Order: sequence, then C-alpha cells, then structure tokens
Amino acid sequence: MAYLELLTANSHKIMLNARDIHKKYGTVEVLKGVDISIQAGEIVSIVGPSGSGKSTLLHILGTLDRPDRGDINLQEIQVTGLMGKKLAEFRNRHIGFVFQFHHLLPEFSALENVCIPGWLAGTNKQTVRKNAEDLLTLLGLHHRLHHKPAALSGGEQQRVAVGRALINNPDIVFADEPTGNLDTANARELHQLFFQLRKQFSQTFLIVTHNEELAQLSDRTLTMKDGKIS
Repeated sequence: MAYLELLTANSHKIMLNARDIHKKYGTVEVLKGVDISIQAGEIVSIVGPSGSGKSTLLHILGTLDRPDRGDINLQEIQVTGLMGKKLAEFRNRHIGFVFQFHHLLPEFSALENVCIPGWLAGTNKQTVRKNAEDLLTLLGLHHRLHHKPAALSGGEQQRVAVGRALINNPDIVFADEPTGNLDTANARELHQLFFQLRKQFSQTFLIVTHNEELAQLSDRTLTMKDGKIS
C-alpha cells in the first residue's frame, strides 16, 4: 500500500521544537515559559493535575490557539508566523488530532469521516478514498467502512478518529486524553495501536493523558505543574 509507505518518517531528527511558550487568559497565567522538543518517531506523554496547562499547551502546539509569547517550529517551519488560510492549510496537511470525544460527523460513514481532511486538502477524491480504506483496514475496521458513528462502539469510533488524524500523512499527531472516554479494554487497545503505528511507520505522537499505563509505555513522560514542565 503506497500510502502506508508514506507514513514512514526519518527518526532521530527534531520534529517539534517550542521555546518560551507563555499564555494568559485574563489575569490567569496558564503557561509560564514552556520549552519542549520532540524527535521524529517519538511517543511523548504529558501528565499533571487538572488545571496545570496540559491541554492549553497541546492546543497551542497544534496551532488551535496562539501563544502570547514564544516560538513553535514544526519540521523547521516557524508556525507561529503563519496566519489565516496559510495556517489552516498547514494544520490540515502537517498535523493530526485525536480528542477525548471523537467529534465524528454523525451523518457520514466511517470511511467518509476519515476522507474529509483529505478532501479538504484538495487531494484526488479516489486517492483519498483508497487511502482511507487502507487505513481503516489497518485499524481493524475493514468490515465497518460504511457504518455511521451511531452504529459503532466507542472504541471503534476512536479508531475512526485515529484514521482521520492520519489521512493526510501528518508530521505529528496530537492526542488530548484519547482514552478518557473509553473503558479499560478499549483504552489498552488504543495504546497498542499508537505503538503499532510508531513501530511500523515511525509516526510521532504527543499525548496529554491521565492514564498512567499509557504514560509509562511512552518513550518519555513530561510532568506539568503550575504552567511549567518540571
């Protein structure tokens, strides 16, 4: 499958580098000068108490929010300098997201949900469809391609969300509490899936999690406290 070969990345190089990230909401200083560097092919988890700034940091690194101060470079591109349409295009092509709640569109099938980012990127529709079929087969959902989200289990829905995150061959996948809405068995399957994707294709992941098992399996675990990585 040609698409799956595209997922293979060069390891041992810096994929993401962020320096001196600050963020304030009103008078509350949420991030107080965070530095973080992720190598290609790494799985890194961020842990810490609620309110420590984990999700805020993830959203800023993923360009869903902007820092008040600091620099973010992804694949040596300074993303903090991108705006508007250029930023949206960069995010679509280079970044994948998996959230606690899958956010699948209920009126579309599993296959169509995975295809949507590829169609938005302007890739040939038939190529996107073939790539989505390959991904869903890899994720163990070849028999569920045409089912809508309501007909899928929670674990299956989250696998579809993973497929959607991967469809544009992203440099990095940001996952915000990806197992927070799953039972223990489905959470463990999703953990194994992340590591399977890293082993086969050197996919890079940065994961915010309260799940101790997932954090312990990661290559590195970073702890946030009071807006800083300790």
